[in-house]
Amino acid sequence: MLDVRRLRLLREVKLRGTLAAVAEALAYSPSSVSQQLTLLEKEVGVPLLAKAGRRVLLTPQAELLVARAAEVLDTLERAEGELAASLTTVSGTVRLAVFQSAAHAVIPEALTILAAEYPELRVEVTEREPDAGLFDVSARDFDLVVAEQYPGHTREHRPDLDRVHLVTDVIRLATGPAASPGPRSGAVPGRPAGTRIATLADAASRPWVMEPKGTAARLWATQLCRAAGFEPDVRFETADLMTHIRLIRSGNAVGLLPDLVWAGEAPSVELVELAGNPHRDVFTSARRSSAGRPGVAACRAALARAIAGTAHP
Repeated sequence: MLDVRRLRLLREVKLRGTLAAVAEALAYSPSSVSQQLTLLEKEVGVPLLAKAGRRVLLTPQAELLVARAAEVLDTLERAEGELAASLTTVSGTVRLAVFQSAAHAVIPEALTILAAEYPELRVEVTEREPDAGLFDVSARDFDLVVAEQYPGHTREHRPDLDRVHLVTDVIRLATGPAASPGPRSGAVPGRPAGTRIATLADAASRPWVMEPKGTAARLWATQLCRAAGFEPDVRFETADLMTHIRLIRSGNAVGLLPDLVWAGEAPSVELVELAGNPHRDVFTSARRSSAGRPGVAACRAALARAIAGTAHP
């Protein structure tokens, strides 16, 4: 009979591409991974790996084994979930990956709900960008991810993951308060005193803060500005939306902020409605084989309640 742990290692090679990456993800040494895969080759009696530079490729026989390994792992995970569901208490550990603004807005309240209602459930939260978080759930590094999708942007389809809508998050243009004449006000950098930004095109000459290049948020924001007839002057680049708020509030930049970033509090900057009322979709994803686990279901319910209690601007 084939060893399930070795089959999982083979699947990890398929996902991560190198033995070193598999070793790092599973806290093994590269030599241990190599040794276990060599033993698996002896068990099946055919070559499973072929070197291609620093990466390794799976043979056709290995691809067949990986497909079956995924089925075996899913079956075992469903069995674990059914066993957990038969108990009278919700316990164990749920590993949750979440992007920054969602972590700021809903995680504290969701954790408070879970601690009160399921004291035996341990929830571990790690900040991850959505694409990385989705991959990590598929790879079994996490159990649940809170992710986002911007208008016109699609993510890699992962048939092993489900998708549950959490909230429709409206995005608005954010500017610092318009300067008003007076001895204490001073002029906002780059803006004539007393002027206001009423449309996206009005912000064409302003300095911008945006998320890093390559992110879905940056791509969407850049395309939106171009559709309005200008190339944004991006002087500040950071994934930290709290920094976005401070730069905008101080008058040093304008930017595009989702409502979720306010976490139910009153906005500290001036917000301008955008044409078409654009929004991002915030959702959770879990492996279909583990979505029925009581801990995962409890986390999803707590996140939905935390979102429902957040008043948007």
